Amino acid sequence: MVRLFAALSIPPDVAETLNRRQSGLPGAKWRPLDALHVTLAFYGETDERTADEVASELARVTADPFDLELSGVGAFGEGHRTHAIWAGVTASERLTVLAGRCRAAGERAGLTLEKRAYRPHVTLAYLKPQADPDRIGAWITGHNLLHSPPFRIDRFGLYSSVLTHDGSRYALEREYPL
Repeated sequence: MVRLFAALSIPPDVAETLNRRQSGLPGAKWRPLDALHVTLAFYGETDERTADEVASELARVTADPFDLELSGVGAFGEGHRTHAIWAGVTASERLTVLAGRCRAAGERAGLTLEKRAYRPHVTLAYLKPQADPDRIGAWITGHNLLHSPPFRIDRFGLYSSVLTHDGSRYALEREYPL
């Protein structure tokens, strides 16, 4: 079994800008530079045959290159427990369409994907349960003016993910030009 997702990589200069913000929050497990990405579709655990079908279906996805910008920061959580800090992605119809096509590729390959609204973001850190909510709020306030220059998206990738004690490790399996 292999755990798969489709995503956009973050250019090195933008990743470095994000990396400079990854500090000052006790209880945060900051994501390494090579793990920063914008997920298009999460496919989950698949067998090798289905993984090959997903890869083939993604090769059929068409879209024109487009520009993206990162804007603002925030957090995901449930109730009083915040579990992740993220950088936002400025709204983009082209991004939403590409994500929908990657989702449809997974469905054509026979996968049943989670039904939830697409919220593009770059996960910066996962938070330990004991992370202080006041410190989380202060970190968000201190970084909420994040805004990257536009960067060109001219390809997307199919990634595998292996869960380890130190967090997820990602590997680019295939790349698809736009």
